[in-house]
Amino acid sequence: MQRQVFPKGRPADTAAFSDDPAATQSSVVSLDQRLDAVEKQMADLVRQSEENGNRLRSVEGGLTQLKADQDQRIGAIEQKLTEAQTVAPAVAEPAPAATTAPPKPKPTKPATPPKTSATPSASGGPETASAAPSVDQGEDAYTQGFRMWEAGQYDQAIAQLKSFSAAYPKHRRVSYANNLIGRALLDKGDARGAASALLANYRSNPGGERAADSLYYLGQALMKLGQPGQACKAYAELDAVYGANIRPDLKKLETDAKAQAQCS
Repeated sequence: MQRQVFPKGRPADTAAFSDDPAATQSSVVSLDQRLDAVEKQMADLVRQSEENGNRLRSVEGGLTQLKADQDQRIGAIEQKLTEAQTVAPAVAEPAPAATTAPPKPKPTKPATPPKTSATPSASGGPETASAAPSVDQGEDAYTQGFRMWEAGQYDQAIAQLKSFSAAYPKHRRVSYANNLIGRALLDKGDARGAASALLANYRSNPGGERAADSLYYLGQALMKLGQPGQACKAYAELDAVYGANIRPDLKKLETDAKAQAQCS
């Protein structure tokens, strides 16, 4: 009976359905191609996202390292200035003697002119005593270094001035020489070396005749290093330690430098 009613042998629940396939070969191929394209686009998006993430992490790492380097450099300068400030009270207590002493030696500059008048006055016995000051080898050594610096021969000047300071550590020109070493380093473009030399001259001999100058040029070196805030601290130290005893020409330079650094 079933063969007669259903000649193709299909069960009753499949009656009236066509034998034709639901999808053609071309539609399946088209669908596969579209799925492949979508998968490729997704893979490209994931790859680009990972590359961007790597670039971002690299930039963040570089910025973190740069900030750490800057903090370390600024911290080193701040530590040096803090150490200088701890030395300042010790100098400030004998301030009446220490700060007023530098200007007073200026009248002693006429002590060098007696070189010419020494020989006439040496008609008596102390002829050898008066003849010795007439040839100040330390003064000549410093002057030689100064002239080299003035001529722009910075390396030779630095070597000569260091040799002078080592040979005549008690000479009054040592403060001049060490300050001029810092200035020569600054003039030749070594701002970091200049800052170290100038700070050392101020700290080692705060009563020297060029200690105040070293604080001013320390501020100039810090400005070259791109640290105006630290430069302002150097100028503040100059005012606190030397105050009214700063020479007028140096005070004028300091006023202009403070304006340039925008010190408050």
